[in-house]
Amino acid sequence: MNTANRLAPFGVTIFTEMTALAVEHDAINLGQGFPNWAGADFVKKAAIRSMADGEHDQYPASPGVPALRQAIAEKYGPLFGRGLDPASEITVTSGCTEALAASFLGLINPGDEVVLIEPFYDSYPACTSMAGAVPKFVPLREGFRLDPDELRSAFSAKTRAIVLNTPHNPTGRVFDSDEIQLVADLCQEFDVILIADEVYEEITFGKTHLRIATLPEMWERTLTLSSLGKTFSLTGWKLGWAIGPPHLTAGLRAAHQFLTFTTPTPVQHGGVAALSAPAAFFEVLRKSYRAKRDLLADGLAGIGFDVHLPEGTYFLMAGFGAFGFDDDRTFARHMVEVAGVAVIPPSVFYNHPGGGKDLIRFAFCKDEATLAEAIDRLSAL
Repeated sequence: MNTANRLAPFGVTIFTEMTALAVEHDAINLGQGFPNWAGADFVKKAAIRSMADGEHDQYPASPGVPALRQAIAEKYGPLFGRGLDPASEITVTSGCTEALAASFLGLINPGDEVVLIEPFYDSYPACTSMAGAVPKFVPLREGFRLDPDELRSAFSAKTRAIVLNTPHNPTGRVFDSDEIQLVADLCQEFDVILIADEVYEEITFGKTHLRIATLPEMWERTLTLSSLGKTFSLTGWKLGWAIGPPHLTAGLRAAHQFLTFTTPTPVQHGGVAALSAPAAFFEVLRKSYRAKRDLLADGLAGIGFDVHLPEGTYFLMAGFGAFGFDDDRTFARHMVEVAGVAVIPPSVFYNHPGGGKDLIRFAFCKDEATLAEAIDRLSAL
């Protein structure tokens, strides 16, 4: 039986492909973005307690356990500068990826246009296709910045939504106030929904993460998505959430109830504990990731890579022109086979031909011993 036409162009994800190569060649995996250490212990203990007490074994409410929605409201209300209603403005999802799918399926109609910034997280075009929508791609230019004219040209009377991912995967950019305001202005001018993917919100390096929903006139047209996995090193838990006004939340929930209906109860109770973490937890998180970033960046630069130092996330993009290869996929395979280090070729995150072919994406969400070993192996290049 053939794959449905809407999904056939996407094939197997690059993460699955490169992780399989890493296993085949016993390589260090700096491709897929998962930490190689245990997740936050106090979060896991809260989930264990919820399983042990016998009161949380059945279906929770589809929008999420009330205690978690309340915790999200208390955490994010001050960040958005407004009170949040857990009953109508917060929905718990099975990871941010499900929140994305529910946003597209619940709010976008076949034939609508959706603006996608490239390079993109590979779920965005797939969600666009599943919703029957038409993607309009806008590439980041020099310094991985938005070009105002190119972005404006992507908007039209047919535009229904734009996805804004900041801090940005895979480039590591934290979009600045001029770029954020530009997006907001265009959303208002063309009456467009903004889907804000902010899963790396806590991983920044000296640059402020700006929440577009806090700008004037933007709360009413923005769904903000985030998750537990990146911040608390629990990517396998697949716990996410969506925050937005009731009319957008209703659309997301209409799809969510038929995608996963709900998210496992114990991980939701773990999420309650996570969101009560003190400010010191996040300060240590950023300090740790900055040290890992600098270790990898310095090592790669010493070998001959052209490093683009990220402002956020745990990804680093680097040029490889010094190594005599002219496309990222060939070089990525060479790195696995010769040096025993797996990475991600970012051309798969572009629609425009040739986009990203001179770059490689490294994930530095690994302990420092692993990063040091990877740098040593890469010296073989």
